[in-house]
Amino acid sequence: MNTTTSNIPQGTLDGLKRNWKDDMVSGFLVFLIALPLCLAISLACGYPAIAGVFTAIIGGILSAFISNSELTIKGPAAGLIVVALGCVTEFGFTGGADPAADFQAYRLALGVGVVAGFIQILFGLFRSGILGEFFPTAAVHGLLASIGVLVFSGQLPIVLGVEAGGTPLERLASIPSYFLEMNPVIALIGGISLLIMFGFPFIKNPKLKLIPAPMIVLLVAVPLGMYFDIGTEQVVAFAGQTAELGPRYLVDVPNNMFTALTFPDFSGVMTSTGITYIIMFSLIGSVESLLSAKAVDQIDPWRRKTNMDKDLLAVGIGNTAAAFVGGLPMISEIVRSKANIDNGAHTRFANMFHGLFLLAFVALVPALIDRIPLAALAAMLVFTGFRLASPAEFIHMYKIGREQFIIFVSTIIGVLATDLLVGICIGIFVKAVIHIINGAPVISLFKPSITTESQGDDGATIKVGSSAIFSTWISLKNRIGRQSERKIVVDLSETKFVDHTVMANLEALAKEFAESDRQLLITGLDEHRPLSEHHLAARKKSN
Repeated sequence: MNTTTSNIPQGTLDGLKRNWKDDMVSGFLVFLIALPLCLAISLACGYPAIAGVFTAIIGGILSAFISNSELTIKGPAAGLIVVALGCVTEFGFTGGADPAADFQAYRLALGVGVVAGFIQILFGLFRSGILGEFFPTAAVHGLLASIGVLVFSGQLPIVLGVEAGGTPLERLASIPSYFLEMNPVIALIGGISLLIMFGFPFIKNPKLKLIPAPMIVLLVAVPLGMYFDIGTEQVVAFAGQTAELGPRYLVDVPNNMFTALTFPDFSGVMTSTGITYIIMFSLIGSVESLLSAKAVDQIDPWRRKTNMDKDLLAVGIGNTAAAFVGGLPMISEIVRSKANIDNGAHTRFANMFHGLFLLAFVALVPALIDRIPLAALAAMLVFTGFRLASPAEFIHMYKIGREQFIIFVSTIIGVLATDLLVGICIGIFVKAVIHIINGAPVISLFKPSITTESQGDDGATIKVGSSAIFSTWISLKNRIGRQSERKIVVDLSETKFVDHTVMANLEALAKEFAESDRQLLITGLDEHRPLSEHHLAARKKSN
């Protein structure tokens, strides 16, 4: 898109006056997606259903006035389900067996959320927005894929109306038994919901796609639930089987949202569980949010760039505020942000409108939420989990290079066998070992070798020695960022090894330079052998 500064929409009061119609329409359509997903994510986390809605309201309204990210939608995301559920579980969550214990676990998790949000505020103030670029690409993809597997295995039993427990690996092994034990009525509602979610991407007619898939699911599932009267405690005969029904298969929210406001208990913050999950919420949440904001910038029609430090500050403030009143952790959410762009949003006020529509709905018609079958919400998350861990993702990582695939799979196995934090550390460790095997000196993992040669006002050359890998990328990027010349050459001729993370980041940075009428050239790779046929494959210097 060819634009000038004067016609690029801005998130200012003047921009609100100019673009409020487009932003309000997009905000409404995103609200239709956000409402069921917020409810689904909340319940999957072991939080009350309304918690995710609180988060989206606060994230939508508050962050619109703090962040300069024009098109991201802030709210709860599937990527943090595993962290949130793990937190409440370790604080004593029983899954409904002991409501008092569940409520206390929820309050303790909120205390952790407040502290984690405050740490994210510090990340933003101390300019840690580049944090998302430290982690190796393959390990990040492995982390997201493992989250997908965990979400899929945790929500499929709910789709089928069966109880499930055990470790993630045990749940995966039990999938055949879930189908044998399924509740036929609940499975019918869940199965139809799954068909809608998986079939919707194949619809090509733009008029049929005006209503988002999650809302179509509700338009079908709610009447089905009412037809079978699944909220009434009863045993019915269906399809040659008996099915037990009852209120446990429906969403439950209070008639007055203000009665659902819940304040945190900070007594668990300094325990080992509290400290562990503060680290996980603040670190994993920040990385996910930064990566999402970066991805949205790449598809922004006006090529506007988010100040990542400012956006992280906004997320931190939003998380602190949300946790204070009973909300889930929030991030910049990629799916809703993409829908925001597709629906014609111009400025960050679309995020605000989506929050206002959510607020109006839960304030005025909360009774409608109580009609939603849990199986329908779980189907949405099964679809999300499948997309995160789809076969296409495995194929993509293999095509980049076998060493990337090994890191990717190692991270997945590490997460499934342990937890998210240990799993990502395993992925990073495997990455480091592979780099050393491929010739990267051990010292280069920690200390970059970078020199700059000025070539006058118009050009500069940055020479990288030893190796160019994920752990030194931030130093290299900062060195490039300090140069004001119009043409910058990154000379990699003296490196023994250049990894995929650096190759991908350099390509993305070169595109940013081109958009600002500058030039970033990457040279010195003629003697390096790519480890696969992918154009961004890691490269090893030939001996």
